[in-house]
Amino acid sequence: MPKQSITVKDILKLAIPAIIAGIAEPVISITDLAVIGRMENGAVVALSAVGLVGSFLSAIIWTLAQTKTSISSIISNALGEDRLDSTKELVPQVIWINIVAGSLIYLITAPLAEWIFTLYQAEGDVLKQAVTYYQIRAIGFPMTLCAFALFGLFRGLQNTSWAMTASLIGAAINVVLDIILVHGIPEIIPAMGIEGAAYASLVAQFSLMCIAIYFLYKKTGFSLALKLWKPHEKLGKHLSLTANFFLRTAAINIAIYLSYRFANGYSTSAAATHAILMNIWLFFSFFIDGFANAGNAIGGRLLGSRDAGGLRYLAKTTLLYGVGVAVILSLGCFALYDQIPLFFTDEAPVLEMMSATFWIVILMQPVNAVAFVYDGIFKGWGEAVYLRNLLIFLTIFVFIPTIYIADYLDWKLKAVWVAFFLWMVGRSAVLHFKFYNKVSAIEEQ
Repeated sequence: MPKQSITVKDILKLAIPAIIAGIAEPVISITDLAVIGRMENGAVVALSAVGLVGSFLSAIIWTLAQTKTSISSIISNALGEDRLDSTKELVPQVIWINIVAGSLIYLITAPLAEWIFTLYQAEGDVLKQAVTYYQIRAIGFPMTLCAFALFGLFRGLQNTSWAMTASLIGAAINVVLDIILVHGIPEIIPAMGIEGAAYASLVAQFSLMCIAIYFLYKKTGFSLALKLWKPHEKLGKHLSLTANFFLRTAAINIAIYLSYRFANGYSTSAAATHAILMNIWLFFSFFIDGFANAGNAIGGRLLGSRDAGGLRYLAKTTLLYGVGVAVILSLGCFALYDQIPLFFTDEAPVLEMMSATFWIVILMQPVNAVAFVYDGIFKGWGEAVYLRNLLIFLTIFVFIPTIYIADYLDWKLKAVWVAFFLWMVGRSAVLHFKFYNKVSAIEEQ
């Protein structure tokens, strides 16, 4: 009999707002692609540039967003142990570390943007537009990382609705400004093209951060004030978790980097197609990841109270809903297989490649759901070292060999997505068995 009662309502109360909050970021990127893809001139080049920058931005943001996972794990464990007051001085230290880290990354990467995107095999107009877009978007790093730290705190407190509200408002602002700034308003606002999309995203990031700070002061007992100037006793644990989550995410980013490098090497149209497919994949991932966020928040609390029965129920329920949503999304995409690409572009070469490759992305979704749900629970447990080692192993021994072999077989863009598919199968299978071994060990204690 579980020590704590966990119900479907408890899970959905966290998962549904987390889903809405999670898809806000990919909605911003997808909106950029959709609006830019309809530019009258140079749409394919602009799509390639935005997709390329999006992959690099995601790499950095995902890596640094692991501070969100770390603080969420610590807060939810403290909540389960009934020791939440012990973290009051830790939270502002984490937030300010994020702000400083975001500022440093902007100052380092912005001047090196041209060199960075050359590594992705970008050249000519694609390289030029990528640099322009990135140097504007990257100004928002400190704001985004501040918001992520706050979202981690909220999730640890078992609340995802505040992050949802902030994310929805930010996404809405981005959509409206995208349309206005990219295409302009005759005789009022000149069309700014790709720069307009970057400025729209920047304003959205600022708005999101401000709303998150509002909830911090209005709804929690925490603040931004640094009352304790020496490192908090749990700051070392936070930094250790973050460092290992960094390395885990670095392995993911290597896979994504290689995918763009191969796609860019095939052709500009292949690069544009891959950018669209990657953003669709990320949209689905963040959508399904809402259940992982619920697993993260509740799983950390249940581990703190050693509730093995509750953990089994949590995994079973989040998997049921996560896979169910993934199947529904997949069926919807198959039903609209020819219509979805037209939302992004009407360029014939891109549409042809989408038609030939999109099915792989769709079939992956249920497998992704299993991996994401277990990943979220393991993050809530603070199993950073295990997740780090698993992702490094699978990237080196599954993803990289697969993409090179499939490329040698001349599968072109399919090579990239087959590699991703097998990589996700490995994540799902290993985490499934590890979870049940871990819970069994708790039951035996």
